[in-house]
Amino acid sequence: MSDITVIKRLLAPMHCSRCRGEFDGDSIKIMRDDKGLLVFQVKCENCKKCFGMAFLGLDLKELEKSLTLNESENFSDEPISYDDVLNAHHFFQNLDENWMKYIK
Repeated sequence: MSDITVIKRLLAPMHCSRCRGEFDGDSIKIMRDDKGLLVFQVKCENCKKCFGMAFLGLDLKELEKSLTLNESENFSDEPISYDDVLNAHHFFQNLDENWMKYIK
């Protein structure tokens, strides 16, 4: 299975935070695909809002296996909460000063 197919499966239950439009294969553009680093852009085809996403340490083969094992489970349709945003902020805020070495 190609990288783009795995990403499409990952994004399938998600939608645009602005217009609630669904993402499709045309929404995804891989910007960089190095070992352990995947950077891609997701663009809502409905309202044209762009989202940048990056994964460090991502193994697409493992992700594919995980998605296949969990296909019978539904992803949550609940919106991201205020606490989710704060947790993500704290995670990024607490990275050490050398985090940029992972992005060329």
